Amino acid sequence: MYHGIVIVFKEKGYTSHDVVAKMRGICGQKKIGHTGTLDPEATGVLPVCLGNGTRLCDMLTDRDKEYVATLRLGVETDTQDMTGTVLSTCPVEVSEEQVRETVLSFQGSYMQTPPMYSALKVNGKKLYELAREGKEVERQAREVRIEEIEILDLCLPVAHLRVVCGKGTYIRTLCADIGRKLGCGGAMESLERTRVGNFTLQEASTLTRLQELKDQGQLSQAVLPVESVFQNCPVLHVRYDLAGLLENGNPLTVEQTAEKVQYAPGRRVRVCRPDNRFAGIYAYDGEKHRYQPVKMFLE
Repeated sequence: MYHGIVIVFKEKGYTSHDVVAKMRGICGQKKIGHTGTLDPEATGVLPVCLGNGTRLCDMLTDRDKEYVATLRLGVETDTQDMTGTVLSTCPVEVSEEQVRETVLSFQGSYMQTPPMYSALKVNGKKLYELAREGKEVERQAREVRIEEIEILDLCLPVAHLRVVCGKGTYIRTLCADIGRKLGCGGAMESLERTRVGNFTLQEASTLTRLQELKDQGQLSQAVLPVESVFQNCPVLHVRYDLAGLLENGNPLTVEQTAEKVQYAPGRRVRVCRPDNRFAGIYAYDGEKHRYQPVKMFLE
């Protein structure tokens, strides 16, 4: 069984669920999960977790993400992208400077209402299922964060944007909100996710390439270790005579580590076995005066 992360380049026409299904066939194992959906027509980085790496799924969804999107002004659709039914069109009579100012005004936190065509659930049913039935339900606006936003190219009525954002942000909705604020409407024309956390397009492989590697007996070359997600976390090692504590997922005092270093409360650290094999993520608890396990990755 493979354990770790594969950075898949999701191509157009595939759902994230499709990618997982394909990866199960390529890897010959069932224990596989993805780390956040991409629209079927979107492309780009989709980290897929294998084996005990599936414990990373919820942790990776919290990482910031970078996108390159094309916004078409002067049109509104029911899906907020150009695959949907056009609801209205409007002449684009705004200046390039107005567009630049409006786009930049979305940097920071703002309240965003999730679109009907999304996988969020209301009363146990996904919103896009309700939308396909012609139903629209009230959605609560929620705070999202746009860390960075810039215009890469502008030729009205089209703008190419680069966006770095936090968890739960819908780029389709951001495009629609920009258009609405400009008074002419807007819809997303294309979307590519270029980064998830530290994982970039340069590391991503298509499903076809991954199948080729599998056929050549070299698929393991594309599997990144679980520990690679936590490169920015300092490393501690359990003492040789206390290795059993780590294997059982027990808390560790500062004195039970080889380094005997106390990090700030809440700071996450990588804890390894005496032979340097990664075991799990811990964080120091100031009240209990010990490192508490956050997530274990024991094989």
